[in-house]
Amino acid sequence: MDDRTSKGDARGLSVRDRRYSIRYPFAADAELLDLESGAKAVGVTSDISMGGTFICTSKPFASNARVRLTMTRKDQKVEALGVVRIVKPRIGMGIEFIDLESRHLEVLRRWVEQLTKSR
Repeated sequence: MDDRTSKGDARGLSVRDRRYSIRYPFAADAELLDLESGAKAVGVTSDISMGGTFICTSKPFASNARVRLTMTRKDQKVEALGVVRIVKPRIGMGIEFIDLESRHLEVLRRWVEQLTKSR
């Protein structure tokens, strides 16, 4: 592969294909609801950031599906609206957060700050 090809591939990435936040390994129980079809899924997060998370589940939703996500770890809960940005069949899906109420945003911020400090 020459330089022109690799540079062209990099320019071909859309803005949505790039992460804006560092993701940290993180395990929390996850429940998801596809807002269009009503389908439900459960799984476990494998990583998290202020911008999104990856959910390990054997039944991921379709790319661009809008979801309601509930993540629970110990006695803390984060609820968010999100969009499926990447799908790995039988492995899971990457979710971009698009809306969090302030109380859930504060819990998410605490989780990420604890992970940042533990590095």
